[in-house]
Amino acid sequence: MKAVLLTAAGGVENLKLTEIATPELSDPNFIRVRLKAAGINPIDYKMRQKGGMKPNKLPTILGCDGAGVVDAIGKQVTRFKVGDEVYFFNGGIGTDEPGNYAEYTTIHQDYVASKPKTLSMIEAAALPLAWITVWESLVDRVQLQPNQTVLIQAGAGGVGHLGIQLAKSLGAKVAVTISSPKKAQFTESLGADFCINYQKTDVVKEILNWTKEKGVDVVFDTVGGNNFCASIPAMNIYGKMVTILDPACDSNAIKIAKVKNLSIIYELMLTPMLNKMCATRIAQRIMLEEANLLIGKNKLQVKVSQTFPLEQVAEAHKMIETGHTTGKIVLTIE
Repeated sequence: MKAVLLTAAGGVENLKLTEIATPELSDPNFIRVRLKAAGINPIDYKMRQKGGMKPNKLPTILGCDGAGVVDAIGKQVTRFKVGDEVYFFNGGIGTDEPGNYAEYTTIHQDYVASKPKTLSMIEAAALPLAWITVWESLVDRVQLQPNQTVLIQAGAGGVGHLGIQLAKSLGAKVAVTISSPKKAQFTESLGADFCINYQKTDVVKEILNWTKEKGVDVVFDTVGGNNFCASIPAMNIYGKMVTILDPACDSNAIKIAKVKNLSIIYELMLTPMLNKMCATRIAQRIMLEEANLLIGKNKLQVKVSQTFPLEQVAEAHKMIETGHTTGKIVLTIE
């Protein structure tokens, strides 16, 4: 089969399209999937730069998100049959589980969800990592409630645009930061109540005006860095902030957070896979099934901004690395 191997840590030149053996089923609970698409996420280029989680075990196949057709099943598989269309999050970070920049992959049946009939393979491959991140952040970590206010940083991004839709389905009032009128229009089409162009206006001032000086109940930080600190003055007393990236914070912002009794929460959806937490990984699959229900009710859509064929994976990495994409980028696998 064709697969893209990461052969060394560093730049995109280390992503090599190669012919390797098609994987066999190594466990009676595994299925083999003929991949049709693989999602691109920021974690992909970060793993490329560092050589994956185990640089001493290169080469490896990157790509956490996959969608395709079941090609073979183990003797103990009961959830799927050959020909079923599926999607999932699995591997792709340089550990023992291979990723999805390939024509085939194998995966435990319990970590796989049926693909929604109304989604294309490309759309399905764009969903898993970002959706699980959003669900764990807004449902599990901050327990977002109806009528609460939430600020989603980078609302038009791959994670942010899904966050808007989940927050609205939970009954929250949603503000987002964006950088252009086009992105404002996009996020409003998904249900955003208030858009703030952070390049032209003071985000904190706008949020305080919107909330009548209270501040938002929840901040969903998908940007990290100094953005984390800058969000604290925009938060309500006893508010909660969940961040998916490394924050940078000064002592003054920490003092404000302390006085307001804020809850600061970290979210890394890779933790269950890194720590071989099987039950939690099944819970993550159930989160995808929750997405299926929302998709069936026309309450969730996936924005794919651009696709690249497998052999152009380097161009896809260059694009995601800019940090300014709208929605998701996906590899197509023919």
